[in-house]
Amino acid sequence: MALRSARTSKRADGGSRAPAGQQPHTRGRGAPAGPGDLPEPVSGAWLLRGKTGRLTAYAHTGDSLLWWTETAVGGPRWTGPGRLGLPSRGTVLSMAATQTTEGYVHLVALRRRPAPEGGTAPIDFVHAVQYQTGRALRDWQSIGSPYRDHAKAARMGAPSALTDAKGSLHVYVRNAEGRVSYRQQSPKGRFENWESARVEGVPVTGQVHTALRDDGVIEVYGPAAGRVLHWRRPTHDAAFARVEDEEPGAALQPGSLSSERTGPGRLTCYWRDGATTRVRAWRPGADPADLGGPGSGPLSVLRTPVDGVDCVILAGQGKDGRPALAAYPTEDEAAGLTWVPSGEPCRGTPALALDGEGRVALAAIGADGSLRVTRQKPEQGLALEAWATVGTL
Repeated sequence: MALRSARTSKRADGGSRAPAGQQPHTRGRGAPAGPGDLPEPVSGAWLLRGKTGRLTAYAHTGDSLLWWTETAVGGPRWTGPGRLGLPSRGTVLSMAATQTTEGYVHLVALRRRPAPEGGTAPIDFVHAVQYQTGRALRDWQSIGSPYRDHAKAARMGAPSALTDAKGSLHVYVRNAEGRVSYRQQSPKGRFENWESARVEGVPVTGQVHTALRDDGVIEVYGPAAGRVLHWRRPTHDAAFARVEDEEPGAALQPGSLSSERTGPGRLTCYWRDGATTRVRAWRPGADPADLGGPGSGPLSVLRTPVDGVDCVILAGQGKDGRPALAAYPTEDEAAGLTWVPSGEPCRGTPALALDGEGRVALAAIGADGSLRVTRQKPEQGLALEAWATVGTL
């Protein structure tokens, strides 16, 4: 399947208008951006298709969640960014998104609040949910942290968010002791207590990654020294079970784990090698496969047919900071793949999704904080249109 790069950017009409009742973030003429002013993509999938078929992109600044939404299925016009600031003058340390099968989008942020005089800054997790595409989110609500001790809370990692087969939210995080702490909603929507999974002397060293298989089983992965730790939860209320015979030996670039469903009850995991930054693909029972594509950060992964062939499409940030795209037949890493750079340098990981017309869409946050989008052309292969700037701050 031929990949062809999108070329120069163009401006999409109406891309900077805010939805009714919302105003885009602006700064004074000529004022430089302060620390945290420019958006970063939230972790996990940040380009999501709602029940109406419209796409929404999610990012965060140092103190707020931002989102842009298509005005019609397939674009090209977008509204936004909408903005939801953290309460209590909070600072975003990291943020993650996940979506239910009903289309609800849950956002979880690790928040630092102002420190009391002579004290340590309190750190907790806050949660917000968007029930309808393009509509305002419910206000942030604190879901606490595993610690009363703020110094310990400050050593937690970035959250990973997941919604299970019942639509309940789960939040997983590497805790101060190198274990995995988690909190989840009951099927009725009430949050249960924080709990921890043991690591048996091998501490988790980086961001935890979680994924839901098509059979409802929850898989949890945590990078450790020279290996990837693996837990499994067969049901919502089951205990964590360590799957030591399915733990590959690998040194990972921090925060680079991602995955995709590639078969019945089966996931393929992706990460970047800690030494070479090249992409690795792995399934239990096989050694990690080298897919090339050196760069930084996790991969966005999308499984979809291309020219009638079941394919996995990968997007990441290349060594030059630009989005890079590759595709290969699902679970056939031996077939090889070619990484094609596209567009201009971006902030964080670019995002992949199928739009409401079934086209592959690729989004990125530009170096200037704008949202940029390109889509698959209506022709053979995976050729992309020119990038369009659809939202600015």
